Amino acid sequence: MNRPTVRPKVRSDVALIPGYHSPQLDVAVRLNTNEAPEPPPVDFGRRLGELLANADWNRYPDREATRLRTRIAEVEGTTADRVFAANGSNEVLQCLALAFGGAGRLALTFEPTYALHGHICRMTGTDVVSEPRAEDFTLDPATVAEAIARHQPSITFLCNPNNPTGLAETREVVVAALEACGAVGSLLVVDEAYGQFAPWTAAELAGPEVPLVVTRTFSKTWSMAAVRLGYLVGPQWVISAVEKVALPYHLDVMTQTAGVLALEHVDEMDRRVSRITEQRGWIEARFGELDVESWPSSANFVLFRPAARKGADVWQRLVDRGVLVRNCASWPGLDGCLRVTVGTPKENRAFIEALTLVLELD
Repeated sequence: MNRPTVRPKVRSDVALIPGYHSPQLDVAVRLNTNEAPEPPPVDFGRRLGELLANADWNRYPDREATRLRTRIAEVEGTTADRVFAANGSNEVLQCLALAFGGAGRLALTFEPTYALHGHICRMTGTDVVSEPRAEDFTLDPATVAEAIARHQPSITFLCNPNNPTGLAETREVVVAALEACGAVGSLLVVDEAYGQFAPWTAAELAGPEVPLVVTRTFSKTWSMAAVRLGYLVGPQWVISAVEKVALPYHLDVMTQTAGVLALEHVDEMDRRVSRITEQRGWIEARFGELDVESWPSSANFVLFRPAARKGADVWQRLVDRGVLVRNCASWPGLDGCLRVTVGTPKENRAFIEALTLVLELD
């Protein structure tokens, strides 16, 4: 080409959006991304290989993911036509934003909360407005209802439990949000990525005409972060809408097969949740002996803030000792805060030992 080329311009609003990244460092103890600390059952890989050996690789996968949705529905106590599955709960959230957000529409979040709620909405051209939580990171039902009435968003996001604070939302907060959403025509999305750890589920409030969806993931309690599988449970009219914006055959045969196989191990998942919860309690007890502030968690992680040292300094010194946690300083209201994923007993001990040494340094 003799003539100079003009580089295509990225969409102006996308160019201003910072990327969403969590550091992937080569360290001995990685406790920064809230993955399950244990692998799936010992025979999971073998059985998955056997099932995939008979796959029709030259054919597209089941576009409706019928077996997977049916099995999810059985576990969730609903029907397959109220389930939508996708590549991680983030793709579920993206499909919701594509269907119910977009140009001229608004999404409401309560900060600090899961950063990808706002990030995904902005990528789909949806405007985002945020309201602050109280100093203890809780929400008041009346405050939530007032914010929804004032902003009249197309989509309202809550987390139960909330990430990165770990606090479970109360039933009163979700009910107030749901009533307010119903009054203004807003879809309430309750993100329950850590729902198996929570004392209750918003799915209890679901109904055919209730503007509520609950999203969940296989990445945490199901020990399947490598697979990328998530789903939502909601009214049939929501399912119909998100199916229109999902790409054809978006859920491959390996993901569908792995999901069905994982759901054969509900009892093992429940035992894994119990072990993680016990270890979370151990970490929280150790925090009580150290010079840190921490918040009660209903998830598989704990948010904490060193009292006498900068969070970024503690983060780096932990990395220097082979322990990686999440630096949460970029979240609104979380200056100096760090978040540690509950790992194996060995990993948790290594974290506490390293943190104790770091906090004692001059």
